[in-house]
Amino acid sequence: MPVYAYQCKNCGHAFEEHQSFSDAPLKTCPSCGEDQLRKKFGNVGVVFKGSGFYSNDK
Repeated sequence: MPVYAYQCKNCGHAFEEHQSFSDAPLKTCPSCGEDQLRKKFGNVGVVFKGSGFYSNDK
């Protein structure tokens, strides 16, 4: 299961949560109880470098 990072816009509380792809995003902050949670998006975890990834590569 992927790990998603959340941060509350109200109190600034940040945490990570293991969730399935089919689970709805969290909305309520466990710290302050407000519906101000937002997913944080980071860098891409996989970077393809070099040749051999496309059919037209030599």
